Amino acid sequence: MIANTSATMRKKALKPRTKPAEVRRDEILQAAAALFIAKGVGPTTIDEITTSAEVAKGTFYLYFSSKEDLVAALRERFVEGFCARVRTAIDTSPEGDWNARLRSWVHAGVAAYLDDYKLHDVVFHDYRPDQRRMKGDNPVVVDLSALLECGSDAGIWSFEDPRLTAIVLFQGLHGAVDEAIETGNRDGNELAAKLSALFLKMLRP
Repeated sequence: MIANTSATMRKKALKPRTKPAEVRRDEILQAAAALFIAKGVGPTTIDEITTSAEVAKGTFYLYFSSKEDLVAALRERFVEGFCARVRTAIDTSPEGDWNARLRSWVHAGVAAYLDDYKLHDVVFHDYRPDQRRMKGDNPVVVDLSALLECGSDAGIWSFEDPRLTAIVLFQGLHGAVDEAIETGNRDGNELAAKLSALFLKMLRP
């Protein structure tokens, strides 16, 4: 009996008493995202975020230096998720079929925005981050530029500047999705098909 009790105590001692740092950080981000969507970034306080995430205020500052730092982390996570979704879609397209791969980029991009547009609008539009810096560092533009260069090298598309072309296509998609959200037309497949046809026509030699 004593041996069994000792073994049980040893097992309990091996269990971590706190959550892993990445889990705790994600919980804070999730709590903040929900509050930002419901109230906006400005009115939401750090106290409200920590209460919702069920963490002490000191724990918040272990991961973020300020509310602005947390918003930046949410923007980064949104972009990473967007890129991951688009890359997965492109990877399922036939290798070497650059038209199909661009269509996959468009369809995945439209779907990603429509699925999480409330958070996107809060952290990118309502909060007004440094838009010029975001465009310069934007991984979405970097990835799309690489895709365009591959299609150009294969002789499928023609343009002078892959980065400038990527910016035009990305901003075009972004604006079209914003318009669809504003007008209540949430048929992402129809919108993506129209954008794909337009973009491919623009790129045609």
